[in-house]
Order: sequence, then structure tokens, then C-alpha cells
Amino acid sequence: MMKIKFTLLLFLFSLVSFAQEFNASVTVNAEQTGRTKLSIFKTLEGAVEDLINQNTWTDNDLDNHEKIDCNFFINVTEYSQDNFRATIQVQASRPVYGSTTSTPIFNFKDNQFDFRYTEFQPLDYNPNTYSSNLVSTIAFYVYTILGIDADTFSPEGGDKYHQEAVLIVNTAQQGNAQGWQTSSGNQSRFRLNADLLSNNFAQFRAALYTYHREGLDMMHTDVEAGKLKIVEAIQMLQDVNRSRPNSILIRSFFDAKSDEIKNILSGGPQVNLTEVLSSLKRMAPIYNKNWNAIRN
Repeated sequence: MMKIKFTLLLFLFSLVSFAQEFNASVTVNAEQTGRTKLSIFKTLEGAVEDLINQNTWTDNDLDNHEKIDCNFFINVTEYSQDNFRATIQVQASRPVYGSTTSTPIFNFKDNQFDFRYTEFQPLDYNPNTYSSNLVSTIAFYVYTILGIDADTFSPEGGDKYHQEAVLIVNTAQQGNAQGWQTSSGNQSRFRLNADLLSNNFAQFRAALYTYHREGLDMMHTDVEAGKLKIVEAIQMLQDVNRSRPNSILIRSFFDAKSDEIKNILSGGPQVNLTEVLSSLKRMAPIYNKNWNAIRN
């Protein structure tokens, strides 16, 4: 009887120790194919969601409220004989300390997402082997999200996750799919990962920490101090933009943050916004409608 109890305790402990890290929602849109009734699209949706949510990606022990919320939108433009031509948009957020709200930390659209998938095939990630472009791409974004999330909690906290993403980039190159090579362009998975680990963008990652941990997470105790830190983080990004204009990291940051920044800078204690508004308009002119709407 004691042996049975001990075995049960070990089993329960393993469930606690290896909790999954994500609350992921996956949507597969196949309207452009004209074949939306095919069951393979719904099967693919569930398989990718299980790959993200049911795997253990780290050794972190997380409570449910600490899990990362994320959305994966796969837009299939062509489908024929298990070959998919698609785009994927990935969004993620994390809780804001001392509040019931969350903050977006990643919003990225990848237009280089062609893959092969046979209905009901298992999707398993093994860091040492290449199985498919589908699995590699999803795993890459999982570790990129983990890295960016960790960067918001501690300086360069995401290094080990970005390094894991490097391994995926290197392994996936043998599949010859677009997005993994230097030649894939400035909006590729290769470029996203390379910039995150480049010394040229160290201040970008430092700005993530300043914005989130020293800014947003502190606003529940001192709104003005938190707001000033967010202004400081934006100016840090401007320093990065001066040396590396129109980078993939700066673009993805404002794709995630433009609405939030407008709301934060428009509310709460008044701070001097002249310089920061000028910086926002230089870095992200596509969001000038938001910047022009800011009223301190």
C-alpha cells in the first residue's frame, strides 16, 4: 500500500514539475483555397495547438496565470496534395504585475511559410533532428516568444531561448524552405533571430526590460515613475533606430505596442512628451494616426 501511495505521489509531482508554458490558440483560415470544407484544415489547427500547448518547452514551473497567452493565425493561400502555401501571424502577451491586464510583447507576420502536412501525422519537436518546416517554424516562434518574454523580466533573460531558436534555424536550413537563410530577406526568421542575438541590438532588448519591468510592472505603485520609464525605453529604441533604421525588431515592437503606447502616454500624470513624440514619428510613421492622437 505504501508503495502505491509513493508511486502516486511521484506521478502527481511530475505533473506539477513539468507544467506546460503556453495558452495558445491556433486558427487556420483556408478561405482563399476555396476548399474550406476539407477536414485537413481543422485537423491541422488542432495538431499545431497540441504541439504548442502539450509540449514542455522549458524547465520552468508555472502556475496557470503565469502561462504565456499567444495566438497563431495560419492563412492558407494554396493547398494541393498535402502541400500548403501560407502565411503565419504570431501574437503573444504577458500579464502586467499588480493588475488584471496583459501587455502584448510580440506581433509578427511571416509571409514565408510553405510546408507539407499529411492529415493526422504526428507533430513532434526534437531539438536534434529536422522533421518538417511546419514543426520547425512553430518551434522557432515558441522559443522566440519565450526569449522575448524572459527579456521583459530580466536583462538579457531570454538568451537561452534565443540560442535554442538558433539551433532550429541551423537545423531547418537542410529543408531548403524559405525563411531560414541569410538570403531570405530582412523580414525572415533568420533575420529576426540574428538581430535578437546581435550586439547591435543589445539596447533593444534592454529597452524591453525597461519598458515592461521598470515601466508597466511598476505603474501599480507609482504611475508617474512607470510612465517615465516607458518614455525612457522609447528613447532607447530611438538610439537603436538611429544606427539600424527600419529594422525588423523596431517594426515588430510597434506592431505590438502602438495602441498601448498611445493609451499610456495619453493618460495619467503629465510628462514632457515633445521629444518622445518626435521619436515615435521617426521610428514608426505608419502609426502616426496614433501618435497624433496622444494628448498628455
